[in-house]
Amino acid sequence: MTLVAGVDSSTQSCKVVVRDLETGAVVRTGRASHPDGTEVDPAGWWEALVAAISDAGGLADVAAISIGGQQHGMVVLDAAGEVIRPALLWNDTRSAPAAAELIAEVGAAEFAERTGSVPVASFTLTKLRWLADAEPENAARVAAVALPHDWLTWRLRGFGPQNPALDELTTDRSDASGTSYFNPVTNKYDLDLLHRALRVGNSGHRSAILLPRVLGPGDIAGHVGDMPEFSTGRDSGGPGSSASAVVGVGAGDNAGAALGLGASEGDVVVSIGTSGTVFAVTDTPSRDASGTVAGFADASGAYLPLVATLNAARVLDAVSRLLGVNHDELGALALAAEPGSGGAVLHPYFEGERTPNLPDATATLSGLTLASTTRENLARASIEGMLCGLADGLDAVLRQGVVARRLLLIGGAAQNPAVSAIAAQVFDLPVVVPQPAEYVALGAAVQAAWALTGTRPHWTVDIAASPTPDHRPVIREQYSR
Repeated sequence: MTLVAGVDSSTQSCKVVVRDLETGAVVRTGRASHPDGTEVDPAGWWEALVAAISDAGGLADVAAISIGGQQHGMVVLDAAGEVIRPALLWNDTRSAPAAAELIAEVGAAEFAERTGSVPVASFTLTKLRWLADAEPENAARVAAVALPHDWLTWRLRGFGPQNPALDELTTDRSDASGTSYFNPVTNKYDLDLLHRALRVGNSGHRSAILLPRVLGPGDIAGHVGDMPEFSTGRDSGGPGSSASAVVGVGAGDNAGAALGLGASEGDVVVSIGTSGTVFAVTDTPSRDASGTVAGFADASGAYLPLVATLNAARVLDAVSRLLGVNHDELGALALAAEPGSGGAVLHPYFEGERTPNLPDATATLSGLTLASTTRENLARASIEGMLCGLADGLDAVLRQGVVARRLLLIGGAAQNPAVSAIAAQVFDLPVVVPQPAEYVALGAAVQAAWALTGTRPHWTVDIAASPTPDHRPVIREQYSR
């Protein structure tokens, strides 16, 4: 049996799945936690990767491995390969003023045309401007800029402070497209934007900054390095050796999930986690000057227009606490109410919202009468409101020319029967709920197999539910009013 491994280095943890190359079946898994915070020493990611691989049984019998990771995080390296300061993660918002400043300098439409997206605080470019202004002495030391998955792939191949070959840094177009200094259509970096962010040319700032080489889908980044942390179990294992495990190109987390789901043209993915995402695989690039849709690239050579919402599963958490029930009980209450919740409507902007862009908004519960104020209607209104917020995101994606034929509903909340049933009423698309799984890591394993064999595998994705289409326009009509 030939084995391949995929990694999901997410914000909270590192997950590893080992799959059978022929069938895609998961043979074993591993996991390790990441440090908390919105800025993290990347050494913590490396330690978690080592621990998660060990928990998954090691690499001795693994022929190829690839790493998917959280997008946007800023990893800055000096000429000696040392990390200059803790990485700023996607959810570190201190660069919000820098984002506004850069948009004022360049223009939203120009950013959309050149990079596919309008930068927000999560994007790498804005964090580099923050670095240039808040820590100019650190900005002056920057010799290379990497993303979390880039840096981990580099380390896995045996590079780092003890072997600081910065020109061996690699990335893929999906992760590069989340930086705001990469054009996913031309597949080239926009160095003018990079230099603008770091104020290159000003006194004390470097003029030559290395960026990871962008590899294509299915390309080989290298081989697992000959390190004590990872034994390939082969006599001649070592960096670049044909006897050591192949390292795939890696990907950003959403693109990795799309690969793991086997998503293709016509598929829209709605992910319900702490926050929500709506993204689609399409052959057409997106350039949304409003900033609502991020025009990312995917990991297969296509594009991945994406919308993020701030309020997703946390909406259900809040209403469950209010009603004194768990999520299963909340779902049972919701299914006991009629579609439309008797006129009760929850706009779930509990902590502001990103789509639509209402950062100072709060949640609103309206349409209540003496008759409609029941536990059942409140429960259903919470699920309908959460899903309507995501449906607004889907509308924005569709306005970019995406053609949607089915909706893949993933995330922990998707497994609640009430959520999937009501999704079939909110979305005017066939809804499919895949089995819960680590889809980013599974997608990274697809990349590993692709790099090993030269051909993208198409493994079966198990389905947990396919609710009967039951579109009820009244739900979104009430929400829109």
